[in-house]
Amino acid sequence: MRSNGHPSERTSRMPTLERHYARWIKGRRDRLRKARNLTAAQFNALLKELHEPFATMALLCVCLGLRISETLALRWADVDWLGSRLSIQRGIVEQVVDDVKTEGSAKTFDLAGELLERLKSWKQLSQFSGADDWIFASPLKHGKLPYSYTGVWRELVRAADLAKIGHIGTHAFRHTYRSWLDAVGTPVAVQQKMMRHADIRTTFNIYGDVVTDEMTTASSKVAQLAFQSNGAQAERNGS
Repeated sequence: MRSNGHPSERTSRMPTLERHYARWIKGRRDRLRKARNLTAAQFNALLKELHEPFATMALLCVCLGLRISETLALRWADVDWLGSRLSIQRGIVEQVVDDVKTEGSAKTFDLAGELLERLKSWKQLSQFSGADDWIFASPLKHGKLPYSYTGVWRELVRAADLAKIGHIGTHAFRHTYRSWLDAVGTPVAVQQKMMRHADIRTTFNIYGDVVTDEMTTASSKVAQLAFQSNGAQAERNGS
């Protein structure tokens, strides 16, 4: 019979396991706590330093409030080129594709003209441009998977250091989106709907779809902040 180890040995392992778990929890809380908002000037400084396709990823995240898991899981078929719309249908975590985080997270966004053109430009540059290809397919994975979270994070660290804007994580873009919605005067109820938070029942019940026009206006204003300088139009190929 296989032994699971002496009782004293098993006991001695527990503090070590508990310490590892405690450090993991603390690290996760610290990352959430340190998520920050960027000013338009800081974002554009970052954008100038980001290589493609990471610059386009950043624009999608900050203009639409997308989670990085949703951005990485986008396929070209999710883009309605004629209708200027983008559908969020799935997420990817640790390279495993799954449904979006919550039922309310599945949504179709109107794309500002500048953002649609940016996607068109990246599609022309990408070697993986078929309808079923990932928008941000990884060449290292021969297009079979999108870039990993770690790869995105490393590029952000590199670009943020060059832009001299301090440390940021991928969730900073979603926080920035929320901050910019507020800055352009978007009503709280509309913000809640655009952020696609899990508990938006009150927003839907009270306001329904009457906020659609306001959502389009707010989205357009946020895109203007993201594209306010020529740096937002610069496209840099990865080295």
